[in-house]
Amino acid sequence: MYLDTRELSSRDAYKLLIGSVVPRPIGWVSTVSADDVGNLAPFSFFMAATGNPPTVVLSTSFRDGEPKDTLRNVMEIPEFVLNVVSEDVQEAMNATSEEFPSDVDELMAAGLTAAPSSRVRPVRVAEAPINMECKVVQLVPVGDPTIGSTLIIGEVLAWHVRDDLFDAERMRIRLDQLRAVGRMAGDGYTRTRDQFDMIRPDPNYKGR
Repeated sequence: MYLDTRELSSRDAYKLLIGSVVPRPIGWVSTVSADDVGNLAPFSFFMAATGNPPTVVLSTSFRDGEPKDTLRNVMEIPEFVLNVVSEDVQEAMNATSEEFPSDVDELMAAGLTAAPSSRVRPVRVAEAPINMECKVVQLVPVGDPTIGSTLIIGEVLAWHVRDDLFDAERMRIRLDQLRAVGRMAGDGYTRTRDQFDMIRPDPNYKGR
């Protein structure tokens, strides 16, 4: 099957994209406005970009020609927290995807606990197993500025990791215990319990 993007509607292209790029990590992002109103929203267009400096990228779009709360907030206060979604908080994450008015803090609406951050102004989700405090280093518009998306590029300034998930001797996350949740297409999600190793053929590989 050959599908030329020029012959597809934007909706069909979007559906093909999210069905092809799977699973996707979930960026559960807490921000705050200049008026000190918090926002918490999940994004499945999210990835780690570079390791030095540790950098992440998420994509947020416009609604009715106006930036969504997350984008508007980071324009005002260029900081955010990425809260990792595990099975323990998957229902709360889903609850925060509801389209609340801008003056509603989704963290509070979902019955979650706000925890103070160390280096940024937005709060962390206390129930999340890992929090990454980030500063915005660049906003990159993609496509039509009123209907397209904006890439939020952030540098990770600090981590908060639940004690039982952290191997202090190796400075690693215990991924087998994290039980992270990923995004598929439509209403679909996936668990990360089923893991396996494949060792790279390069004898100099230092991944472990």
